Amino acid sequence: MTPVPAQTDPTQLSLLALFLKFLRFGALAFGGPVAQIAMIRHALVDQERWIDSARFNRLLAVLQILPGPEAHELCVHLGMIARGRIGGLLAGLGFMLPGLLLMLLAGWLYVTWIAGDAGLTGLLLGVQIAVLAIILRAMFRIGQHIIEDRLLAAIAIASLLATLAGVPFWIPLAAGGLAYAAAHRPLIALAVMVAAIGAALAARQLVTPDTDIALVAGAPITLLALFFAGLKGGLLTFGGAYTAIPYVRADTVERGWVDDATFLDGIALAGVLPAPLVIFATFVGYVVGGPAGALAITAGMFLPAFAFSLIFFERLEAVVENPALHRLLAGVAAAVVGVIAATFVQLGEVTAARVSNPLPAILLFAAALAIVWRVKGAWVTPAIIAAAALTGWLLAL
Repeated sequence: MTPVPAQTDPTQLSLLALFLKFLRFGALAFGGPVAQIAMIRHALVDQERWIDSARFNRLLAVLQILPGPEAHELCVHLGMIARGRIGGLLAGLGFMLPGLLLMLLAGWLYVTWIAGDAGLTGLLLGVQIAVLAIILRAMFRIGQHIIEDRLLAAIAIASLLATLAGVPFWIPLAAGGLAYAAAHRPLIALAVMVAAIGAALAARQLVTPDTDIALVAGAPITLLALFFAGLKGGLLTFGGAYTAIPYVRADTVERGWVDDATFLDGIALAGVLPAPLVIFATFVGYVVGGPAGALAITAGMFLPAFAFSLIFFERLEAVVENPALHRLLAGVAAAVVGVIAATFVQLGEVTAARVSNPLPAILLFAAALAIVWRVKGAWVTPAIIAAAALTGWLLAL
């Protein structure tokens, strides 16, 4: 008979011990959110028994409908259980600190030694092709949990088409949430869709191609702008960290601050570091605005994850029992899947335009996609990115 581990009283931990515990979790946070959550569960539920398994499951269910990286929010909440709000703050900082420091180092190395080196073009292009395969797999994985009926599928497809047509992101998100919440009232749902189409047409009229270029590509780079770019991504990260990608891209790449190739390099680096995937924003901020820019966009990205857990959690447990809210969030999440799909298409077009040898690039993408689709494990993403980098360098894609 397997002995039951003795229960640990987390309230007896010193603040330093609590910080160091979650700092260790952060240093071992390879493999994405599933692996990170499993590691935390094994340590604090199975071994130290801070909370029981049923409560952990309920907590995770609540966190999954909130914006932000679930593993990080989980650390913040468990830190609150141990030592209140200061404990939550220290736990969240401890978990994100290793990845933040490593990404700052990666950003410095990239800007100083890698960017602009013609000899590394094939290597970086190989990495970018692998990242596209990873994004496509993530989109399907997220969609499997979100697209539960035909209406949600229709919302996702409409969001994809609207985004590719240049409709501002908030229109399909709002329309998707409201339409699904009102699905049992067809007239209201129809009115929502008509209003969304009207808003989209109005937005297209107000922002002509010429003014769009002037307003977007000409936007100045400021720390406040980088902070808000991160904040938008943090507030709209429903269904997994990959959902932050289109919003950070819209506020950086589409403003001309950084190109798509560099943006994909940041996502690749985030995939191999021990950190929540949203740490890619730190890299983008570093390339755009140096260390201060990196810290500004990171602060914006992680602020919602801290705020929801530290300030609002007690109320959220009651609010999320409202079925109407569930349907609203389900509709928003379905629209987000469409936005991710549109981002994949846009990034794919940009990457394809840079490929001089299409056949090896297609084979590399197919091989990377097959592996991420069929093979599981914390080592898979780093291994694929490393192999794709080597392949791209050898074949001079």
